Amino acid sequence: MNYIEYIVIIVVLLIILLAILKATKKDAGIDYNRLVELLGGKENIVSTESHMSRFKVTLHDVTKANKEGIQKLGAKGIVEIDNQLKIILGNDSKQLKKYIDALK
Repeated sequence: MNYIEYIVIIVVLLIILLAILKATKKDAGIDYNRLVELLGGKENIVSTESHMSRFKVTLHDVTKANKEGIQKLGAKGIVEIDNQLKIILGNDSKQLKKYIDALK
């Protein structure tokens, strides 16, 4: 009977571990270098703002931005207004702003 209890505990722990690994992998974050490229490169970025889950970027030329690529990278939504893109990134918004500010 003791062996069965140990086996059940081990199986439960493995399930918990797999769930944690899957959640971590899913939220691993956005590749910031790739996102800067999809925005047209650091030379195309005029300014950035971050508010909660939204990332707002003003661009010299918004046509250089690859919105489809940005969404494939993990953006939950993109709105284009004039020369600005408002991108919903979730928790990555603030870190992306810090990263881009460091590039300039």
